[in-house]
Amino acid sequence: MVSKRIIPCLDVKDGRVVKGTNFVNLVEAGDAVELASRYTNESADELVFLDITASSEKRKILIHLVEEVAKAIRIPFTVGGGISELKDIEALLKAGADKVSLNTSIVNNPELITKAAKQFGSQAVVAAIDVKFMNDVYKVFIKGGREETTLEGFSWCKDAENLGAGEILLTSMDRDGTKAGYDISFLKKLTEMVRIPVIASGGAGTKEHFLEAFKETNVEACLAASLFHFDILKIRELKEYLKANGIKVRI
Repeated sequence: MVSKRIIPCLDVKDGRVVKGTNFVNLVEAGDAVELASRYTNESADELVFLDITASSEKRKILIHLVEEVAKAIRIPFTVGGGISELKDIEALLKAGADKVSLNTSIVNNPELITKAAKQFGSQAVVAAIDVKFMNDVYKVFIKGGREETTLEGFSWCKDAENLGAGEILLTSMDRDGTKAGYDISFLKKLTEMVRIPVIASGGAGTKEHFLEAFKETNVEACLAASLFHFDILKIRELKEYLKANGIKVRI
């Protein structure tokens, strides 16, 4: 059995880590390099770094900050935001990222998934998909949750897999920052549909929420942000709880 992963997420705006609720009302949560270093020492399995306004501001990611974070950690590192072409991916991998998270760019240009997987390996390509439940349908949003698309959540996840993505980072916009728990019904159906690993994002508020996601769905990882940033829950404490409840984790 593969060990389940716990992944802190650094949402970065103007070079600082921020966190909001339902993708709005952002508040500062700290320094990216300091938090990254802390999470490495706290036994996080991986780290996700998202420059959340790069796409909406039509600019490239803050590569110098990516380099600084990469130097401060000893765990796999996924970077996303403002990535629109293969040379962006190459630059980030050279800067220290192990994987790239693609969202807006792959909705606008789905072939980027296939080209990136072919050039860098599917294991380096994460399809980041933000969904919101509207009129009985899960709609896909881009540009940091600012723009609705015509895509439906489940079908786009399946398309991303078929195009060559090695992993799906699925964020429920409805649950984001609410601490009300992950969207179990969506995640359960999604993990039955796709063969690639799924990372659950959006809604973690208690240790029980992580346990529920691992017990009730086939997600391979759970991601959280404010819960860890503001010391509401320590990663090691969470992992000990999960292990005690029958979930295989690395401690």
